[in-house]
Amino acid sequence: MKPTKINLRDLKKMRLQRHWSQEQLAEMSGLSIRTIQRIETGENAGFESLKSLAAVFEINIIDSDKKNEITQIRKEEAYIQNIKGFYKLLAIAILSLIAPIILAINDPSNWGVFFWLLLSWVVIVGIYSLNVFDFFGNEWKQRLIQKKFKKK
Repeated sequence: MKPTKINLRDLKKMRLQRHWSQEQLAEMSGLSIRTIQRIETGENAGFESLKSLAAVFEINIIDSDKKNEITQIRKEEAYIQNIKGFYKLLAIAILSLIAPIILAINDPSNWGVFFWLLLSWVVIVGIYSLNVFDFFGNEWKQRLIQKKFKKK
């Protein structure tokens, strides 16, 4: 069967063409009857629900708005994970410097070790933050390309 675009407004029509009840469609798709009813009345459907229905009707779901929304959500989730990773790394760095600073306070000959550890952590956290906070983002890339190839 040729893949076609799913239109949620046509869900009821497609179901009735096959002489299926809402209960039958719910059973075949693994969704609840209430979910089928909500989708047929025009409420928004989740992506997993759409995938289940598309599989039952043997069609593709191509909803550019939903696809863009999902892409945006994934980007936001990835960004949040990067920020969480940055704060975890920063916490590890700070916690790992507690013992060396205590040793350095008690014995001044240990200040050299403390400063080397501190410098190491500053470099590591700094490099990681360049990626997380996108210091060299798309605008920077575009300016570099424009400069190199003299594009306007």
